[in-house]
Amino acid sequence: MELTQAIKGRRSIRKFTKQEVPKNVIMEIMDEARWAPSWGNTQPWNFYVLTGKTLGKFKEMNLAQTVAGAPITPDVPMLEKWPEAMKARYNEVGKMVLDAQGIKRGDKALRDKYYQDMVMMFDAPCLILACIARDNLVEYQMLDIGLIAQTICLSACSRGLGTCLLAAAARYPAETRKIASVADEWKIVAGIALGYPDPSAPLNTFERTRAGLDEIVHWLD
Repeated sequence: MELTQAIKGRRSIRKFTKQEVPKNVIMEIMDEARWAPSWGNTQPWNFYVLTGKTLGKFKEMNLAQTVAGAPITPDVPMLEKWPEAMKARYNEVGKMVLDAQGIKRGDKALRDKYYQDMVMMFDAPCLILACIARDNLVEYQMLDIGLIAQTICLSACSRGLGTCLLAAAARYPAETRKIASVADEWKIVAGIALGYPDPSAPLNTFERTRAGLDEIVHWLD
């Protein structure tokens, strides 16, 4: 797959098949991703790959905490207020996700079911926890973790695999550390669900949008 095809073809996968991803394929993806750029070549990242029973325990915990209404205590604070333009885009994709499933906005039961699917990582057979060092320059590390996360997603896409970046994987770090043996010196930023996309799922095929170049690029001669 050509790079341009991978960039434009990559999308957030919200329904995976049950097919397992071979360990050697996951390691090939991570081997390519480690060449992502970072500030001063500091490579301030660490990854924990969860599959099998460990991933099962994580999913059970994440769902139980969510259903119980446990307080969300992420290592990295999540946005509470969004700029209007970003909020509009967020709401737009949320509507697309519901519409793709035929869920009406007022249907709480089906909305809750979708939310539970999300905290269960959309049934992905692999979850990669992306972490940054706790005591360093967080702003630069967040840029770096974004760069390597994108590289993971593109590498996966080039192999016919799908990914979904999920903040929902980072809501309960204390419990996650116990399950995944994540050292306290590492902040859990997000999870990358990884697996084979279900080609028949409307959640994986609805039309996406992006802001126009005139909105985001400012040209000066």
